[in-house]
Amino acid sequence: MVQGKHILLIIGGGIAAFKALDLIRRLHERGARVTPVMTRAAHEFVTPLSVSALAGTRVFTDLFDLTAEAEMGHIELSRAADLVVVAPATANLMGKMAGGMADDLASTVLMATDKRVLIAPSMNVRMWQHPACQRNLARLVADGILVCGPNDGDMACGEYGPGRMAEPLEIVAAIAAALGAGPLSGKHLLVTSGPTFEPIDPVRYIANRSSGAQGAALGRALLDLGARVTFVTGPAAVAPPSGAHVVRVETARQMRDAVLAALPADGAVFAAAVADWHVVGAAAQKIKKAKGGLPVLTFGENPDILAEVAQIGAGRPALVVGFAAETEDVIAHATAKRARKGCDWIVANDVSPETGIMGGSENAVTLITDTGAESWPRMAKQAVAQELARRIAAALTP
Repeated sequence: MVQGKHILLIIGGGIAAFKALDLIRRLHERGARVTPVMTRAAHEFVTPLSVSALAGTRVFTDLFDLTAEAEMGHIELSRAADLVVVAPATANLMGKMAGGMADDLASTVLMATDKRVLIAPSMNVRMWQHPACQRNLARLVADGILVCGPNDGDMACGEYGPGRMAEPLEIVAAIAAALGAGPLSGKHLLVTSGPTFEPIDPVRYIANRSSGAQGAALGRALLDLGARVTFVTGPAAVAPPSGAHVVRVETARQMRDAVLAALPADGAVFAAAVADWHVVGAAAQKIKKAKGGLPVLTFGENPDILAEVAQIGAGRPALVVGFAAETEDVIAHATAKRARKGCDWIVANDVSPETGIMGGSENAVTLITDTGAESWPRMAKQAVAQELARRIAAALTP
């Protein structure tokens, strides 16, 4: 619900600025109050008069407006709202935010605010996919910025792909979720993430290339929909989501214990890349090179956490989702894994080295359920997480 909430809406200079007019109208319909801030570039796409007429209040534009500074300075402006929304969030605005720049009213407000910030990116597909933009996005997400979209679609420039700003009603739903009225409010979600480290001796270990990026993005997406999240993570390269209850582990056996201790949960998503084996009798001291041969390692099988939780019986989460990282016959192997483990869904992906997915910023997944396999286009891991979180919310709140 956004009834009675105050939204500070920053309108960036992109063709999607026209959607900000409908967004203001939709928010007003739901009882929210909107204070608009426009960048100078935004004036090229929509007029301050149109924005002001729909918002029912003046439009703020200039950082050095003496009247505005006297009546509502940029510091007060940044603190007075319940949520700051940037729509459209252009590549330029995202770059300023990620770099900590404050050279106009919009960027200064974003630096000065103590409220949560939600952005709705909008730009050309090539700009969105540019490494610099994806680095900025990763930085913003790590800083706790909420993201809605972008969607795939036709561009004003005639190209097609990701970069089209989310529709106003999608942004309204994201605003409601950010204000604590999300569809997963009151639900407890358990998420595992990252690799596990299986010790050989105090110095060496067996691991894999998982960065934990997909699990962290999913945890953030579930939090954005109002869930209470327990986040069990191995030694990941990516920071856990702010706001989750984080449990740090190293080995598969520690992860199993942490998962069982976190139950009951309404849903459980096993995104961690858990090692299948551990070294039996790991050495207490560093193993030294010795003449006469190589050391012999004996392996033992690690617990199957996904299968155990999926088949636990009483107390089983209503929705159990596993991940399948494969390098060949992805859909066939993942479909068999779903049946074998007894989970509800499997999120499968091809992690062959040439895909760059494991440890990278993008993912291309196939969601396998009892109705079949649905392949999604390659997209940023954060976008995959948002879509999966929406599916989870729909499954848990019919």
